[in-house]
Amino acid sequence: MDRRLFNKGLVTSSLGLVLPNASFGQTWPESRVNIIVPFPAGAATDITGRVIAAKLSQMWGQAVTIDNRGGGNGIPGAEAAARSKPDGHHLFLTSAMTHAVNPALYPKLPYRPIEDFEAISLFGKLSFVVLVRADSPIKTLGDLTALLQSEPDKHSFGAGSLPARIASELYLQQAQASARAIGYKSNPQAFPDLLSGLLSFMTIDTTNGRLQIDGGKMRGLAVSLPTRDNLIPKVPSAIEAGLTGFQIWTWTGFYAPKGTPKEIIRKINKDIVTACTDPLVLKRFDGLGGAPITSTPEEFAAFTVAEIERWGKIIRSTNVKLD
Repeated sequence: MDRRLFNKGLVTSSLGLVLPNASFGQTWPESRVNIIVPFPAGAATDITGRVIAAKLSQMWGQAVTIDNRGGGNGIPGAEAAARSKPDGHHLFLTSAMTHAVNPALYPKLPYRPIEDFEAISLFGKLSFVVLVRADSPIKTLGDLTALLQSEPDKHSFGAGSLPARIASELYLQQAQASARAIGYKSNPQAFPDLLSGLLSFMTIDTTNGRLQIDGGKMRGLAVSLPTRDNLIPKVPSAIEAGLTGFQIWTWTGFYAPKGTPKEIIRKINKDIVTACTDPLVLKRFDGLGGAPITSTPEEFAAFTVAEIERWGKIIRSTNVKLD
């Protein structure tokens, strides 16, 4: 998946928007803009969010802060964001977990992914990568599958987010293998246990995965795509690894509380798109892994609806249940 390719049509359509009130752009934002991120510091969404927040702060002439509300599968953070004042100074940068995964796992949530939020823009897409520690005797995904099949339920995998848990469960389903899930507050918090041998493997987003692979601490066995991900080009694709059905990815995006004025939504969207084309921002993203992907608010709203259905099908097929 080439993260250097932008959807030029999306960028053009967003940049072409005209604000209906000329004085509006001169008065907003009037104070600090707070971005709730429902994950701890160090999570992939937090890392990329801080890059774009710094650029937006420069563009707006106001402080733009990241407000980490980790834990609870993103529910506390999403609820806080939904209840924030809809004045454009309170935003929500989240992932598929709160807006596509949770609706399929929880019969009742304290927030409504569609009704309680205004979609602003898609921000990025990420595949997953299956990891083992670098000195593991497991060299390929086939090796891991053979081990898990030979010793059913004797091995464990870690997951610091629901999407990561579901990605691992999809791998196990496709491999016809089994392993125990151990939960963590974030994926990076599970790394010490993978490196110590307590965990046999993990399946995490490629942003954090790349950092561990490039740092020489972990080995990537396969990415969850039909083709190689040029973020980590030496890691085989799912098809190369022999698991055609192991195809899953996650995403990040910006929302605002329902009722935020449309003019403000358009302004924020326009500025996010502009920030995501800045050469210095792109350089930072390339170092982290890939490039941002933006959209119009309407496109992101439709995307969210489609993703709720897509993740729901995956969760039902893997029979993932909350512990």
